[in-house]
Amino acid sequence: MKPFISFLVLLCTAFMSNAQRLTIGDLTNGVYSAKSIRSVTTLSDGESYSQLSDDGKQILRHNFRGSENAEVLFDVNNIRNRVKLDRIDCYLMSPDGKNILVGTQTKAIYRHSSTAEYYIYNVANHTLVHLSEGGPQEQPLWSRDGTMIAFVRDGNLFLVKLLFNNSESQITKDGEFGKVINGKPDWVNEEEFSFARAFDFNADGTMLAWVRYDESEVPMFSFPWYKGMSPEKKEYAQYPGSYDYKYPIAGARNSIVSVHSFDIKSRVIRKMQLPIPSDGYVPRIFFSPSDAQKLLILSLNRQQNQLDIYIANPRSTECRVIVREQAECYVPEDAFRTFQVTTDGFILMSERSGYKHLYLYDLNGTLRRQLTSGNFEVKAFYGYDSKTGTTYFSCNRESPLQQSIYKSDIKGNLTRLSTSSTGWNNAIFSTNFRYFMNTWSDINTPTITTLCDASGKTLKTLEDNSVLRKKLAGLRLGERKFFSFTTTQGIQLNGFMVLPPDFNDNKKYPVVMYQYSGPGSQQVVDSWSVGSMGGCLYEQYLAQEGFISVCVDGRGTGGRGRDFEQCTYMKLGQLESQDQVEAAIWLGQQPYVDKNRIAIWGWSFGGFNTLMSMSEGRPVFAAGVAVAAPTSWRYYDSIYTERYMRTPNENGDGYDVCPISRASKLNGSLLLIHGLADDNVHFRNAAEYTEALVHADKDFRELTYTNRNHNIYGGNTRNHLFRQITQHFKEHLK
Repeated sequence: MKPFISFLVLLCTAFMSNAQRLTIGDLTNGVYSAKSIRSVTTLSDGESYSQLSDDGKQILRHNFRGSENAEVLFDVNNIRNRVKLDRIDCYLMSPDGKNILVGTQTKAIYRHSSTAEYYIYNVANHTLVHLSEGGPQEQPLWSRDGTMIAFVRDGNLFLVKLLFNNSESQITKDGEFGKVINGKPDWVNEEEFSFARAFDFNADGTMLAWVRYDESEVPMFSFPWYKGMSPEKKEYAQYPGSYDYKYPIAGARNSIVSVHSFDIKSRVIRKMQLPIPSDGYVPRIFFSPSDAQKLLILSLNRQQNQLDIYIANPRSTECRVIVREQAECYVPEDAFRTFQVTTDGFILMSERSGYKHLYLYDLNGTLRRQLTSGNFEVKAFYGYDSKTGTTYFSCNRESPLQQSIYKSDIKGNLTRLSTSSTGWNNAIFSTNFRYFMNTWSDINTPTITTLCDASGKTLKTLEDNSVLRKKLAGLRLGERKFFSFTTTQGIQLNGFMVLPPDFNDNKKYPVVMYQYSGPGSQQVVDSWSVGSMGGCLYEQYLAQEGFISVCVDGRGTGGRGRDFEQCTYMKLGQLESQDQVEAAIWLGQQPYVDKNRIAIWGWSFGGFNTLMSMSEGRPVFAAGVAVAAPTSWRYYDSIYTERYMRTPNENGDGYDVCPISRASKLNGSLLLIHGLADDNVHFRNAAEYTEALVHADKDFRELTYTNRNHNIYGGNTRNHLFRQITQHFKEHLK
């Protein structure tokens, strides 16, 4: 029997040694990236959707039933006039489907904004004409009848009329870099309210309304440009240059916003009589789709704890409040991101019950009914069928770790449409809600995308990532598992861990903790997207190298209701760092963990909380890595910071508790990483923090990346960055 057992051991060892190993290069180059169905637009017939081909050469029309071959709506090789395009980057269907705006030569500006050269493509005759010859355009929008297109260029609004031989006219003329922007948000409004278009057409195409941003008094921020590589900026080969833009830090002057309308026939511009404070915000405007004389304006005070919804007349300019939403701490950004207008009203997401739910109002501001309710959170709102009174949404009814697709009928009865009660689901519904495209995954399974009917029955599988699954089957991967524990303060927290593939519970392993921890975020979910690279694959790489990887969502994170999320209000980093320390202590009590070899790392807010945790006072971390980390909220932007902290004048004590003030308490070997061209979390944060560490006589290592922004990528950058992170853990935990 002994020789047979020895043979099995040798066989298993041989199999494991022959299994392919993960490499950082493969991970950062996307070798193990899951495929997804992208660039999908649902079409007005309710039966089909369009999609941009992977090579950017075609726009294809597919049937939601999955029963027909794709129809080619656009092909770069089938343009009848002499315009030549190699590929397109984006497209925008006209409401009637007769024309398509196609964009090429796209250049990113900030997170949500970009410029492109747009062309109008006639589907019937296959002709292509330039939208405008005056330079690249931003955020084009069709009028509701498909006869006009508005867009922004250089801070001004323009209008193109298709019925008048694509004649172009300039609506505003006061746009100027660093002073006035019409129809698109400034940097901070774009970044923190998650939008890039701030204009809309009314129902009958007679009016256009927009938000104007006067950023003249907003302080200018500047960071250097160097020649660099990948891409190379040759203009800075001899002397460095700089990028200058308006960036309001916490407590600084913001743009002054106002709302204006343009009468397309008479060309009269009017300013709405909007009675908001000079430091207030307008995060969204919407015209009613049924009443051309009704403009909805969402406004927010600077403290962000009062949302007012105004109804405005774009001709008389009269505005009146129809709904006022007040919060003890702050109104979450989801209130604007999910806001939808209906044929005779609108739907607002609110946390007034303690959980995010949907509420239906008419255009007089009368609450018609609460659409969803219960001790769970609505995660995404897909639409409301006014004919049947049915609401379509996703929520975490089963567990904070799960997300399912649901519908709620007019009586409030819930029906789950996604077939699995576990894992993470997202959906794209047809315009008539008869079909939806469902994307499902869990922590062990790459994304599977299917077409479903209104009952949730699968009609066709579009992508099951079978190629990726085969690749993964050839790897030595460790077990992924969820866990929960209770802190010494009686708080139950959720986490997941990835164990080494040859895990032995009689051994003691080093642990690397990864987290983000920002307000409302969730890292611990049953989805393939989990982990620092998705699929827990970097965590699997660390497991392959002999580490246990762990992620814990502490207080302040999402999915567990308003009170759990907003308990960090006015004191960012204090409770979050306590919970990561508590997680490390709990891990150290497990028989398979070496409590003296625990590290923590994170990016952005996760980098901030890494520094806060390493200087919390309890020396539980042997090492840490902070990437692109804020080190004082006094240096970060006004909208995000003040939402959670108020201004420095209102909450000086809260601002004073930060990594810089805690520098003398830093414990463990620290690697600090930052991009020199980070327009979001400025390099200033790293510069001031390292100065504090120097004078506190604390040792640390620092890496900077030339011309890299907050995401720190380009060329070989990501490969190099993750190799440095890994080497830091190996050096200090092995």
